[in-house]
Amino acid sequence: MPKPRKSQISLEDTPYYHCISRCVRRAFLCGEDKLTHQSYEHRRQWVKDKIEQLTQVFAIEVCAYAIMSNHTHLVLHINNQVTCHWTTDEVLRRWHKLFKGTLLTQQYLSQCQLNSDELSHNTLTQLTKSELLTIEQTAQVYRQRLMDISWFMRVLNEGIARQANKEDSCTGRFWEGRFKCQALLDETALLACMAYVDLNPIRAKAATTPETSDFTSIQERIKQAIHNQQPNKLMPFSCNPQIDIPNILPFELSEYIELIETTGRCIREDKAGHIDKQLPALVTRLNIRPENWLTITKKFTKVFHGAVGHEDALQHFCESQQLKRRPNVSSCQRLLS
Repeated sequence: MPKPRKSQISLEDTPYYHCISRCVRRAFLCGEDKLTHQSYEHRRQWVKDKIEQLTQVFAIEVCAYAIMSNHTHLVLHINNQVTCHWTTDEVLRRWHKLFKGTLLTQQYLSQCQLNSDELSHNTLTQLTKSELLTIEQTAQVYRQRLMDISWFMRVLNEGIARQANKEDSCTGRFWEGRFKCQALLDETALLACMAYVDLNPIRAKAATTPETSDFTSIQERIKQAIHNQQPNKLMPFSCNPQIDIPNILPFELSEYIELIETTGRCIREDKAGHIDKQLPALVTRLNIRPENWLTITKKFTKVFHGAVGHEDALQHFCESQQLKRRPNVSSCQRLLS
């Protein structure tokens, strides 16, 4: 029986999560329908644009993404620290970019936007204490939602479904159900999942190299790396992984790109035997055996169902979530240790 999202997401254990949404119809989310020969490729840009819009509103950052023909992969990071610095005005303005809010929040923001500080102050005093208290309480609810992956995925998927239904002149479900979510409990699980997501088009034979994998985070990172930059819409990599910096991916970008390139070459069955000779130091430092690495990056969602991490991290996660059984414990012991 599927578990509610509140039992799958625990900020005390990890801020990193892998989310998958799959299209329910025979008609593609993207790609070309071989029966009708109608192309849906333009919908990939819909998804990318929507993701970029939401990262500017939510306290959630994208570590990796891949927009496939009938499903999407997202590796997300919840930046709950940044919400502590948001004022009530900031929270309400962000929320109103997506929703109308309430009559009180609309009135509050319209008054705050007055050019004259004196006029603004005089107008705000017209609000009663109870109304101001209600606004503060509403802003707290919005603050929590703006760092909630469920709300992020809800807005993303609902928006795409509405656009697709309108284009197809139909109604009904567009996605097969709620998104699937996996907690990534440590650096090893995070690295393996990001590589799995970035290599999705290569495994599906939709691309031959990482730089030609359209609508993926790895292609975006490679394009920016040529100019010694990192994409401003994606969570940045660390310049020095030895230093623990919050809200920065704990890997070097150059090593990660090299790792993806090497793994991509080995993703073919006839090349699997060469991975141990070319594997960069990044995987070695995380104590992942070469043969395990190839299995993980090819079959991440098949070998792991639920939270992923080393045994001690998985045990702590299950205890904090009061889970009686430890999902993936045998796969984590076999592939991550």
